[in-house]
Amino acid sequence: MKQEVINVVRNAIESLQKQWGLETISDIEVEIPRNETLGDVAATVAMSLAKTLNKPPRKIAEDIVNAIKTMIIPPLANGGLGGVTAEEGEGRLGIFEKIEIAGPGFINFTFKKEYFYKNLEKLLEEEHSSFRTNIGQRRKVQVEFVSANPTGPLHIGHGRGSAVGNALSNLLQAAGFDVQREYYINDAGLQVKLLGQSVYAKYCEICMDKYPYSISKNAYPFPEDGYKGDYIYKLAEELEKKYQGKLWAKDFDEISREVIDFSYQKMLELITKDLKDFGIAFDRWQSEKELYEKGKVESSLKTLSDKNFLYEKDGAMWVASTRFGDDKDRVVVKKDGEYTYFASDIAYHKDKLDRGFDTIINIWGADHHGYIPRIKSVIEAFGLPKEKFKVILIQMVTLLRHGEPVQMSKRAGEFITLREVIDEVGADTAKFIFLTRRADSHLEFDIEVAKEQSAENPVFYVQYAFARISSIFRQAIEKRVQGFEGSRVQEIDLSFLKENEEISIVKKLLQYPIVFEGAVLSFEPHRITYYLQELARLFHSYYNKHRVISEDKTLTAARLCLCKAVQIVLEEGLKILGVSAPERM
Repeated sequence: MKQEVINVVRNAIESLQKQWGLETISDIEVEIPRNETLGDVAATVAMSLAKTLNKPPRKIAEDIVNAIKTMIIPPLANGGLGGVTAEEGEGRLGIFEKIEIAGPGFINFTFKKEYFYKNLEKLLEEEHSSFRTNIGQRRKVQVEFVSANPTGPLHIGHGRGSAVGNALSNLLQAAGFDVQREYYINDAGLQVKLLGQSVYAKYCEICMDKYPYSISKNAYPFPEDGYKGDYIYKLAEELEKKYQGKLWAKDFDEISREVIDFSYQKMLELITKDLKDFGIAFDRWQSEKELYEKGKVESSLKTLSDKNFLYEKDGAMWVASTRFGDDKDRVVVKKDGEYTYFASDIAYHKDKLDRGFDTIINIWGADHHGYIPRIKSVIEAFGLPKEKFKVILIQMVTLLRHGEPVQMSKRAGEFITLREVIDEVGADTAKFIFLTRRADSHLEFDIEVAKEQSAENPVFYVQYAFARISSIFRQAIEKRVQGFEGSRVQEIDLSFLKENEEISIVKKLLQYPIVFEGAVLSFEPHRITYYLQELARLFHSYYNKHRVISEDKTLTAARLCLCKAVQIVLEEGLKILGVSAPERM
């Protein structure tokens, strides 16, 4: 649908180009009108040309529509868009029922029913391959997401970030990009040391009860800013099982490596399991500590120094990030010689660039908003255009039960864990709901609604549409209804799909590629979620009003075709979201 409109609009503009004095024709944008009565596809080119041509957009739209009408038909006494030649009728110019101008200059195109039947047949013949597009052309994209500090369980916010990252990766991969999914492990610095200190303090408490003569009564106090929650005590119990009171020193630094490594590795195992159970897998896990060990932090700072982007001031080393739009320069080496967190972030992003990615996408919590300019400055300093670096911010999730906020988790101490949500509502439901809003919009997640088997539960509503169609096919087999096979689609008369609800469903199915492309180019997988909900709504409404299997064999065959097409698109969209398409519910 999109390309047909673009082609006819481009041809019209080319015919007007000399008259307008227009040197080049920019990209022609099209969109799906919110109101179905306004047409099937709308072109917005008149508004985008208004400034260039110094004309009212509606006048530009009129010129374009008149040019299109001239191309489609010779002037007719009765006007309108009928009377095309046989040759034109077979081509793209004969596919429109009407073309109208609306609002400030929208050009709305309504297709003929014959166009919908032909493309529905194509969808049924090609199935999933009909959605395969090569927008990416194998360009390399890295999507880094979750990257939670291994100092505690994943919380519900991490769950939303993982759902977005996974769906975005699926989306880009389906669009022909070469996608690498990566998790950055913050296993160096103060936070993992504090985790080790917290676990060691609890370990000492346990050992003082079990081995009172082995450990001093003043063994190790719990750190003031230590990590709290049941998981710390469980880690301490595991540490005790391993060492049985033999791991002890008056100075924590003497045994810090053993405790820190043990603690964060155990947390990483827990994080990995939670992600696996949530259906999330990564191609690469990058260690921050490894960047230091391989000298990448030092070498990346040297590269900046060689480019004259590093300078010394007040005994510290600074990056001149203000040259690239940051609000102030940033310290990378403190007066005492210690590296800042920013230093390892510089090394990490330099490493990404060295691996040859065309686009780098970071998915961060909304609290990292202020960090974007400094990383952009580094990306630009290393030579990657800033538009090739994309940050998607994940807003907070409020967990509700019957509309009331859920109390904090006992297990984690300060937050609701992803594991608790998975255990209560399931991975599919959680992922889908996490993707029902824009990533940068606050999300309310009601546990009780998520467990309902009703239209109020968005994932149930979509999955049930798929399962309902599977049930229809089982009934058709039981009743020995002569169905269809892929090789016989062209033998079925799809023009029997005449009901308004049927035409609306076919239109929605053929709009999927437009929605898909928009989601890819905007990096917004939630657009697929919206679309699936709309398609499911149309199908359920249709199913409740019309019988699919009837005494009319020709009509039944056509309606089974329609159901099959809906199922194909539902499965395609759910796969992008990382959600299953069950045949029974």
